Amino acid sequence: MALKRIKQIDVGAIYVLWLREMKGLWRAKSRVVGSLGMPLFFLAFLGLGFSHAAIPEMPEGMTNTGFFTTGIIGMTMVFSSVFAGISVLWDKEFGFLKEVMVAPVSRLSIVLGRTAGGSTTALMQGVMILLLSTLLGFEIKDVLGLIASLAFMCLISFTFVGMGLVFASFMRDMHGFPLVMNFIVFPIIIFSGALFPIETLPSWLLPAWYIDPLTYGVDGLRATLLGVSEIPMLLDLFISFAVSAGMITAGAYLFERTDVGK
Repeated sequence: MALKRIKQIDVGAIYVLWLREMKGLWRAKSRVVGSLGMPLFFLAFLGLGFSHAAIPEMPEGMTNTGFFTTGIIGMTMVFSSVFAGISVLWDKEFGFLKEVMVAPVSRLSIVLGRTAGGSTTALMQGVMILLLSTLLGFEIKDVLGLIASLAFMCLISFTFVGMGLVFASFMRDMHGFPLVMNFIVFPIIIFSGALFPIETLPSWLLPAWYIDPLTYGVDGLRATLLGVSEIPMLLDLFISFAVSAGMITAGAYLFERTDVGK
């Protein structure tokens, strides 16, 4: 069965769908600027406004600027990745997805192409936030840490593109998108510890931190870029990889069984 699914993968189709996403991003420069506006506002407000504040329960050896920068990178990538997954609904609404399905290409290839495009977009935004944060005082300690952080960024993007595909498989129109953002995405960001130290949470909420898929990505970013983390970095990497693989698999499975056209 696994061999059969591998044979269904069309690399050319994956590349074309990835290229479509990249061209759309390049042509819609306002989309890039708009997607960076809110994270930069948060970064300037939190990173500079609280740079010298005494934040309770801040992990030892971690600066306020470093803490908020890594958290905002994770937050930015979650929004961008989930949006990329749910954009399948837009393609369905305007008929593009139905046209793609007519082509002799497996749905698995379509899923992988959309995942590649959405993940690349999210990764680019995460890297831009990281580079711009250096203008606000964030220091990149070494090249190896920077390279390792890219691995965690990729895993975060894979996880939440897959989650977006799962949502898109159950949703029938675009009007449910704000509900997804309000009731699912925001709690994921809050409980991951991206914007405040996890020790400030009541003990009865700690299980939410452990089951949050973003927790291990953000903690991994802090381990690679700051050298400080709540969880061993290898455990962060293992769990992030397992969650991303599971989410992409679930998204692909559900997408292959969803109704795509009117």
